[in-house]
Amino acid sequence: MTTRNAWGSRLGFILAAAGSAIGLGAIWKFPYVTAMNGGGAFLLLFLIFSFTLGLALMMAEIALGRSAANGAVGAFKKIGGKPWALLGLLGVIAGFVLFSFYSVVGGWTFAYLGKAIDGSVLSADPKALEAMFGSFVADPVKPLITHALFTLATLGIVLGGIEKGIERAGKVLMPALFIIMLILMVRSLTLPGAWAGVVQFLAPDWSRVNPSMVVEALGLAFFSLSLGVGAMVAYGSYMHSSEEILSASLWVVFLAVMIALLAGLMIFPAVAAFGLNPAAGPGLTFMTMPVVFMHLPFGQLFAIAFFALLATAALSSSVAMLELIAIWFIDDLKLPRRPVLIGIALAVFLCGIPASWSFGIWSDVRIFGKSIFDAMDYFVSNLAMPVGGIGLALLAGWKAGDTLVDEVGLQGWKRQAWLMTCRYLAPVLITAVLVKNL
Repeated sequence: MTTRNAWGSRLGFILAAAGSAIGLGAIWKFPYVTAMNGGGAFLLLFLIFSFTLGLALMMAEIALGRSAANGAVGAFKKIGGKPWALLGLLGVIAGFVLFSFYSVVGGWTFAYLGKAIDGSVLSADPKALEAMFGSFVADPVKPLITHALFTLATLGIVLGGIEKGIERAGKVLMPALFIIMLILMVRSLTLPGAWAGVVQFLAPDWSRVNPSMVVEALGLAFFSLSLGVGAMVAYGSYMHSSEEILSASLWVVFLAVMIALLAGLMIFPAVAAFGLNPAAGPGLTFMTMPVVFMHLPFGQLFAIAFFALLATAALSSSVAMLELIAIWFIDDLKLPRRPVLIGIALAVFLCGIPASWSFGIWSDVRIFGKSIFDAMDYFVSNLAMPVGGIGLALLAGWKAGDTLVDEVGLQGWKRQAWLMTCRYLAPVLITAVLVKNL
């Protein structure tokens, strides 16, 4: 890399990459899916897949980006050849669609942080909270304001560049995320009856282990590491050649998994203590947890901390999405960074409007039987990411195996294990996830 920007430090890259992987899903989806799939048995499979398949593909994405010194489209084209650029382009399109609806949900976290600050979210009545949430997301204007604020916050960070924007934000957001989670986890664990939640989370129910559950654990491990769209290709392209990819990737996977585990230990004891349902999914975040805070001493402070945590997690992921999209225009189309970022942010806001209105005035609009929001989510999670992951594995294992394995710097059994994972294991297993999700 000659004039190309680069991360200022190894820690900066690790925190930014971990932030990309750690999104809202780690806090609301991970506990929900674990609760539905046998607790500790599912957890064990999730950990195994994260540190094998997930780690291998994380290394492949980073190596692809660094080797080509380019984002997803340019990297796939340079390393694989022209036809492979389509995979990178699919990743950019998926990243754009993902950012468009994710920004709407990010806006909800901003709105609820405001509600926590003014105290309006504190209620002991789940039905009242459900009505409040339904009324807010169905409003044609208010969610668009918070959607715009979230998009602007993301833009503000990424406009600062790699070192002074994304890296600096990662060094603030990730420690803040960790500290807030620890505080909430300790408070949750000290509630009367909390131990039942810990048992529910960690105790393995082996009777629930079946092929469907194994595929579910694999899918969650894959998606929770932000693989398949090219975000790590973009981040890897700014990585110094002297940095060790295996070590950095291990740290990213470790931090992402640790945050998911902390989320489980934060959510499960609290919902068990108050007899609530941990399988409430996203509703757990906006309609169930406020009931917990209502019953706690200094509950409003904990509510503020919780929604600040959600907003932080959302932002740490969205900056990677914006960079993933922008790098194509900057590197391949040679357009100036600042106007590109502003243009993308505006386009993301506009494309997020239908996603937001699908909860209200456009709730009757259906695409293949799904709401606009759900159709966007389905395209990214069930189609684009698995196809991108399969393509990445085949490129790394067959088309450019030697180039990328040399970039990673693996030798001996590690080299063979990585190649075998990319050539055979990853394509087969991710295809299973793709087929199940379809």
